[in-house]
Amino acid sequence: MGIKIFAILVSLLVLLSTLDFVRRGKLTFKYAFGWIALSVLAVFFIVFDTVLFNVSRMLGFVLPSNFVFFVLLAFFVFLSLFLTVFLCQQDSRNDTMAQKIGILEMELEEFKKKFDQPA
Repeated sequence: MGIKIFAILVSLLVLLSTLDFVRRGKLTFKYAFGWIALSVLAVFFIVFDTVLFNVSRMLGFVLPSNFVFFVLLAFFVFLSLFLTVFLCQQDSRNDTMAQKIGILEMELEEFKKKFDQPA
């Protein structure tokens, strides 16, 4: 029973930390949703462990721990893919912004040359 309490505490710590990050504005809900769902699901499966055993058996896993590791691996692969897409979007936005800043600097120089010359 001690390991269940420890696992619940860890899951609740992840949940509360994620909610605190959202509250303080360090993490948007869009990115926090996966962590919240994962921690709530973990608490559910810890409390109702027979459901975990039944689901893992239905999906063909010999041990429920193999099912848990598979789900965590799939979650982290999905999270990695999601963050890679976000990173690529940010890179594209940075390129566009740098180009716009370059154009604005060039126009500013032309404007200064135009109006600094005596008429």
